[in-house]
Amino acid sequence: MSLNLTHLRHIALRTPDPQSLATFYQDTWGLYIVAEQDGGFYLRGVGAEYYILALLPGPKRAIEHLAFGLENREAVDRAAQELSEKGVKLHHQPGLITTPGGGYGLQLVDSDGRCIELSCEVEKASETDWQAVVRPNKISHVVLNTADFEGITKFYSEILGMRVSDWSERQMVFLRCNSEHHCISFNRHAYASLNHVAYELPDIDKVMRGIGNLKRKGINPLWGPGRHGPGNNVFAYFGDTAGFVCEYTAEVQKIDEATHQPQVWERIPEKMELWGTSGPATPEVRAAMAGEPDQGLLETINK
Repeated sequence: MSLNLTHLRHIALRTPDPQSLATFYQDTWGLYIVAEQDGGFYLRGVGAEYYILALLPGPKRAIEHLAFGLENREAVDRAAQELSEKGVKLHHQPGLITTPGGGYGLQLVDSDGRCIELSCEVEKASETDWQAVVRPNKISHVVLNTADFEGITKFYSEILGMRVSDWSERQMVFLRCNSEHHCISFNRHAYASLNHVAYELPDIDKVMRGIGNLKRKGINPLWGPGRHGPGNNVFAYFGDTAGFVCEYTAEVQKIDEATHQPQVWERIPEKMELWGTSGPATPEVRAAMAGEPDQGLLETINK
């Protein structure tokens, strides 16, 4: 039985200086600090989620967890039972969530040691207006690097019930949990790490305005603007003040579940960047997207 994940809620990141990074994401990127707790900062977009980005203190850059939605408590409890029956390690059993926005959920450990939260009943964002050149709606998708490409693809499709939308040869896989082309993607790499986080803007015009705003602040794109083949989305990648790669994106492909067949895209410049405005990603971009090795909870669960 599929877990029926509804959407990607948020990502929580650890960094040695969460306050300065929160300042970047509010003052420069266009999010809004909605809460602070235990030295961490929680930032929202203009969508319904209480927050889409959590920045928490830690000794180095790392993912604390990724959160996906489930419909209700019954779905969370059923997921706990099904995951346990499949031998999946639960990091936290179903219960009340104590971080801002609350809710009810569980946390599991994926095959790369990543902490994944499944939740429901999270408080909706209140009507809040803030001044920014562009204001992201939500996190569109997260791309993770993995040393176990086949294993992690199997985990997210067979255990978590996601569907493969497309492949980039055998280098990347794009998975969805709803009609959007991908909410998560995995890139074959020497180690597990965060590749980048993509924030959705309403349209191409807002992506270009976002690029212009950052350039006026002396921050040039690492790659972009352009349009990807897989997903057909407009993109522009930047580096934040902690060294994470962040992306403005828009117009992600919508999938028709009745007719869609996964496609294997060639990894050639004209397929990875359809417009030809930015060309292929440079070695410097690839190095930034390699991120820092992130073992997640592997050390904890292997004790």
